[in-house]
Amino acid sequence: MIVEKPAEIFDREVEWSELVRFARVPRAGATLGVVSGRRRQGKTFLLDALVRVSGGFMFTATESSEADALRQYGEALGGYLGEATPLRFVNWEEAITRTMTLAPAGPLPVVIDEFPFLARASPALPSIIQRALDPAGQRSNTRVRLLLCGSALSFMGGLLSGTAPLRGRAGLELVVRTLDYQAAARFWGIVDPRTALLVNAIVGGTPAYRHEFTQDDSPAGPDDFDDWVVRAVLNPARPLFREARYLLAEEPDIRDPALYHSVLAAIADGRTRRGEIANFLGRQPSDLTHPLGVLEDVGLVVREDDAFKSNKGVYRIAEPLLTFYHAVMRPAWGDLERAGRSRQVWPRLQRTFLSKVVGPHFETICREWARWEADPDLLGGFPTRVAAGVVNDPAARTQHEVDMAVFGRDDQGREELLAIGEAKWHEIVGVSHLQHLAHVRGLLRRRDGVLADRCRLLLFSGGGFTDDLRSMAAAEPGVQLVDVNRLYAVD
Repeated sequence: MIVEKPAEIFDREVEWSELVRFARVPRAGATLGVVSGRRRQGKTFLLDALVRVSGGFMFTATESSEADALRQYGEALGGYLGEATPLRFVNWEEAITRTMTLAPAGPLPVVIDEFPFLARASPALPSIIQRALDPAGQRSNTRVRLLLCGSALSFMGGLLSGTAPLRGRAGLELVVRTLDYQAAARFWGIVDPRTALLVNAIVGGTPAYRHEFTQDDSPAGPDDFDDWVVRAVLNPARPLFREARYLLAEEPDIRDPALYHSVLAAIADGRTRRGEIANFLGRQPSDLTHPLGVLEDVGLVVREDDAFKSNKGVYRIAEPLLTFYHAVMRPAWGDLERAGRSRQVWPRLQRTFLSKVVGPHFETICREWARWEADPDLLGGFPTRVAAGVVNDPAARTQHEVDMAVFGRDDQGREELLAIGEAKWHEIVGVSHLQHLAHVRGLLRRRDGVLADRCRLLLFSGGGFTDDLRSMAAAEPGVQLVDVNRLYAVD
């Protein structure tokens, strides 16, 4: 009988309940599940806990030849079954056939972790598993709940797509994502919202960075943040120092790391459009189709459509540590590598950190808040999409960047602009910011194809608001001021 989620697993209630449900499906025969997600998110930790509490079997593959992988698998399975000698398999068809007999007494989870390593050495393996799940194969199968897990997102996504052998075979497709910013603050044990956001701007919501990579070192409070950066992030003796470099090296689809690092450096520098990235690298925009596509496939970069122009988009780095590395660490790498220099170097890097790392990250968190956390009554409706965008101002012959545009649906089902917002991390927001936002709203109301009659104005600040602005907002329900405490639901 599978018990409740083990106490050592933080959050992940949805993921755990889905794994438990899959592992306990009572139907006869074997079933297939696929678990994916970027590295360091705790997939293996979750699956290991599942097999431990249920008596299941787990095999973690390594990069090796087919013969060596079969040998390792046979040794692991023999040890699980208590065999006196390791099991020997001639091929994967024999190994999978034996695996499907492991659950004669009832549903049993069987996990193959790092499945892409096996499939690359044995390309026929997905087809072999498909054949084992076909009606003919199911006649001899027991109630094995086979879970294939991997961090190579493009490969794992391809397992169940198009004409792939396992298309339509899976009863579970679980993606283990990074912790959101609120959960990350709780995971790190940080109660001060401002400190939590600064930490999140560096390490994001990747669980492994809390324990393995920083040795459980967390900022004690606002006054300890700079010291924490020096001792835990910019310290050459700590694993986090070189982690950003290893993230690319671990992706098998990335064969020219120098090019990909250059693309990430351009995005971290604020060159978020394809043409801007190309100019930064001295290349043609068409040259970047493949590297940007690969970075998207492996989950390190996301493309976000412009809020008001679906054919325009920007690229953002999905892993905050990569942004921090390319914007802050990489330009000063020579100095930082010398032990003991970080404390002298960090003060001159802080301005870049605030402008190129924290500022854009704050905007991202504000959009996440509006999409997933904000009360629909505050927004004037339920948000269906939230994005940044650019608004043309023909009279002034200029453009205005909108940090946030919140869309919903009106009573007729038409898309409606519920709110627009501006986010400033390191400055006090005042009446001039509100006036600018109101001007942009006016431009949008005169624009064809945009329903903005009920559009509200949202102002976000990490530095606070002027008294004049607070007085105006208190008298106007259509204006909302959101500080860091509100983002983190702190009274």
